Amino acid sequence: MKAVVLREFGGPDKLKTEEIERPVPYKGEVLVKVKAVSINHVDIWVRSGLTAYGTKLPHILGCDYAGEVFEVAPDVKDWRPGDRVLIDPGLRDLECEHCLKGDNNICDHFGIVGSTIWGGYAEYAKINAGNLVHLPERVGFEEGAAFPLAFITAWHMLFARGGLEAGQTVLVIAGGSGIGSAAIQMAKLAGATVIATAGGTEKVKRLHGLGADYAIDHKAEDFYKRAMEITNGKGVDVVFEHVGPATFEKSLRSLKKNGRLCICGATTGPVVNLDLRYLFSRQLNVLGSIMGTRQELLTITRLVGEGKLKPVIDEVFPLEKAADAHRKMEESRHFGKILLRP
Repeated sequence: MKAVVLREFGGPDKLKTEEIERPVPYKGEVLVKVKAVSINHVDIWVRSGLTAYGTKLPHILGCDYAGEVFEVAPDVKDWRPGDRVLIDPGLRDLECEHCLKGDNNICDHFGIVGSTIWGGYAEYAKINAGNLVHLPERVGFEEGAAFPLAFITAWHMLFARGGLEAGQTVLVIAGGSGIGSAAIQMAKLAGATVIATAGGTEKVKRLHGLGADYAIDHKAEDFYKRAMEITNGKGVDVVFEHVGPATFEKSLRSLKKNGRLCICGATTGPVVNLDLRYLFSRQLNVLGSIMGTRQELLTITRLVGEGKLKPVIDEVFPLEKAADAHRKMEESRHFGKILLRP
């Protein structure tokens, strides 16, 4: 089969398309014929050699993919060839104290498909049957590959961690990203007022199309000052943050008293400046968030199937152009999700 194989860490040029042997599903596993796979920042971090994931080479990236069941192991009874599926990207043991409480996104042995095990940058991908989710009939394969990781992350940040409610105001940083475009839709669905940022006139226009009540071009104006103007100097209830040092200080200052800043990533670096006096004097909350639970993904899949949430797809590249797709993401030339099609 054809696959994009990473044999050494580094830049996009390390992504090489090769012919390799097709995997065979063993106990509890299925083989999926991949129809589409999306690109996430975790792919870039793994490709670059971030040690936190413990990835062993050679490796195949790809957290999110959708396709058809091609083959099942003899003991798998709930799935059969031809079933349309998407992948739950979370790897969990379902036995630790966190899993037993339902917090399976912080499982003691938590992992992400495409980082600790091989992912979907290939014509076929092997996965545990427990990571399959039925793809709703009205949802295409590309849409099915575009939403799991981004949408489950956004949902968990906004609601499980941020406690966003109807009538509150949320500031979505980098609303043109995969998780940002998801967060705007989810917040509007929940009845919140949405302020979103993006870089450039064209991206800002598209934020309104997603439902943002206010859109800020962070290249042309100070998003903190504009957010304070919009809220009459009070600040927002929740900040949806995933950029890191480039935006963190202003994101924190955009909060009202008792406000919540939820953060799931650090695309511009891992270290930020934090004035502790400002934090405690305004009784602010900084909340870390990682992906989401299996039950949240099932809820999101239902809402996508009902047309209440819709993944935004920027461009679909052929599998052989994975390096070009990575470059586009690293240069922030996208709005929404970038996909590969085997």
